[in-house]
Amino acid sequence: MTSSGQHADRTLNQSWVRRFQFRLLDLGCSLKLALAKPLARKLRRSMSFLASYEDLFQVRGAPYDMAMSLFPDARREEFVNIIQRADLKAGQLVGDVPAGGGYLARYLPKTVHWLGHEPCANFGSGQKDQELLPLPWTDGGVDAAISIAGVHHLANKQPLFTELARTVRAGGRFILADVHESSNVSGFLDGWVDRHNSTGHKGIYIGDHTLNELRETGWQIFSAERVPFHWRFADTDKMAEFCHRMFDLRTCRPEETSRVIEADLGIDQLEDEVGMRWELFIIVATPVAKV
Repeated sequence: MTSSGQHADRTLNQSWVRRFQFRLLDLGCSLKLALAKPLARKLRRSMSFLASYEDLFQVRGAPYDMAMSLFPDARREEFVNIIQRADLKAGQLVGDVPAGGGYLARYLPKTVHWLGHEPCANFGSGQKDQELLPLPWTDGGVDAAISIAGVHHLANKQPLFTELARTVRAGGRFILADVHESSNVSGFLDGWVDRHNSTGHKGIYIGDHTLNELRETGWQIFSAERVPFHWRFADTDKMAEFCHRMFDLRTCRPEETSRVIEADLGIDQLEDEVGMRWELFIIVATPVAKV
């Protein structure tokens, strides 16, 4: 087949997948599980070419945003852990990329200014689709930059790291918080989530190698640690509902997901809440002084 023919087939395939995806979203819970399983498997096979953050969240952005809207405080502990490491001061500008639906903003101190950049409009952030790079901030224009659980969808993270080094002022901080390659979380995402969600999930996770990538792109490492915490819910039913929406799970039942979470990640009783164990590798870096 010619390259033009391959391109036409790829474009047609992508168009069909998008139409099918949104039709499936409209049908929602009315689809019988027995019907949803083969259809979702077909969809995943058809979408195997998806490679970019933007492509993935054109499909999964809306259900992700719905999960965060219905359970806005589920990830409070996660956001607080990250913000504490930013050492923010009143009046500072905080860049957030990729920002999703702006979930970080509600946890920031009221005295700082949030600047979110999100390439995918499906998160409901009010932005139009746009390129991830270049970042829309001036040289040295932000005091701190934060990136939460987005870069494991980027095969090559260094262009983003380089752009952030350009935009964070001297003495500022970059907080990178994402899934560690050897964590239980990565196993859950590339196992249960990969088998049952709309797009599949094969993360390109961070680890010790990421520290070298940061150094090569103009950063010095201030700290790096794997930080455990909980996602919190009223009960395990709400936990499963959140995860089904967040990860766009299509071919499994909520009670099955609850059992897998307990086995693979762990669940703790926290006074009047249920705590789903989660973990991120949080790296704090500062720009290397420019000569």
